[in-house]
Amino acid sequence: MAFKMDQPLYCLADEQEQKETLDLWEKEKHGGLWSANNRLPFPLTFLMGLIILTAFMITMPIWGQRPNAELYVDFIKIMDSSEVQQLETGEEKIKYITNHVYQNADDRTQGAIERHPLTWDDLINIAPGIKEVQASGGAYPLDNYNVIGDRIALANFEGNFTINGGKNRERIQPWWDKGYTIDVFYVTYFLILIVLIIKRLPHFTRKPDMSKAS
Repeated sequence: MAFKMDQPLYCLADEQEQKETLDLWEKEKHGGLWSANNRLPFPLTFLMGLIILTAFMITMPIWGQRPNAELYVDFIKIMDSSEVQQLETGEEKIKYITNHVYQNADDRTQGAIERHPLTWDDLINIAPGIKEVQASGGAYPLDNYNVIGDRIALANFEGNFTINGGKNRERIQPWWDKGYTIDVFYVTYFLILIVLIIKRLPHFTRKPDMSKAS
């Protein structure tokens, strides 16, 4: 039962264990389904990898984040400017504002703008709430507020005591959470375990002699 580690991706079982396994397959019919010891088809392996990768990519917490109110501060700053107001339609106005803010933003903010587009009507609806928080000078900064439909609200997350002199917890939605870490750990554990199980079998080039089966 010793592990053979000189060629781990070829076979993890030593020669004696491989021979014992082949002998067992040749001796037993397994309900009429004899072991042919074929390799797992590559298209199936590729499909499994693609499914796992796609699942992790589309469920990554960053894609489920709500936009925070701070993201749209620069939108509101220029929404009443003459350049915007002279445009005729809401589509033209929000396109001009978005392009202007996007070009002057850093990479992270640009990514957030791409993930959270909004319409001119959306901007009109959320602007009063953002202006009210800015004017009130409350306990929480704007990046602790999420935009939910036509209003803003404190995010339902609680982080470290860093707000207002350590009296309040920050309410910023994380881009990575514990649940995702657990998913990564257990899927990685599952894949490693499957590889260990498969590689403990004789290499797929070793075929049992079914003529010996009784």
